[in-house]
Amino acid sequence: MSDGSTIEWTEATWNPVTGCTKVSPGCAHCYAETFAERFRGVPGHPYEFGFDLQLRPERLELPLAWTRPRKVFVNSMSDLFHPGVPDEFVQRVFDTMRRASQHQFQLLTKRPERAVRFGQALRPWPANVWMGTSVENQRWTTRIDALREVPASTRFLSCEPLLGPLHLDLSDIHWVIVGGESGPRARPMDPEWVEAIRGQCAEQRVPFFFKQWGAHDECGRRVGKRRSGRLLNGRTWDEMPV
Repeated sequence: MSDGSTIEWTEATWNPVTGCTKVSPGCAHCYAETFAERFRGVPGHPYEFGFDLQLRPERLELPLAWTRPRKVFVNSMSDLFHPGVPDEFVQRVFDTMRRASQHQFQLLTKRPERAVRFGQALRPWPANVWMGTSVENQRWTTRIDALREVPASTRFLSCEPLLGPLHLDLSDIHWVIVGGESGPRARPMDPEWVEAIRGQCAEQRVPFFFKQWGAHDECGRRVGKRRSGRLLNGRTWDEMPV
């Protein structure tokens, strides 16, 4: 739980679940796993069990204590729709989000099919809960079709780490985030891939948010995330959904 976040597109994080398992190439160098595994075996540490999936019921009502409205990224250290998270616990997370109506909650999953099934049973879907899915290469654009079936008022894509060119049908999608990969084993991101997505967003009138280049700069040189920065064509792109 963090009231304040270094993630460029949100303002706070809330982790009622931690830990996950890999499902696609974007998971290969997971930042959350790298962070959590540093503390495996440390008695009493929140990540004493590393990146093993864990429910955190003691954190369920934390957003209710925040009175100032903010954007809250849910489970930056996990995936709420992981098959190991019971339906009952997912429901409790949604109950908190509905009650904390002053906030905008940003859910991101690599398992949108389960989000669809949950959404069909949940009536209505809370208006303050955005639903997003990760799309790292063309193979995983299939997730977008599932996302469209989620009855959220705001649906978004996180193309991070972007690992290849994307041809996107953005109908009923309200926001696109693009970012490169960070860390010692980061894979470079081709600027042409980013430009193409930005162009598709402009053509289809979808807000575009460029998060950062990652470990490699615009010229493909490994310089580190801080030095590579966030500029695309000399400017930042911080468009948000209305």
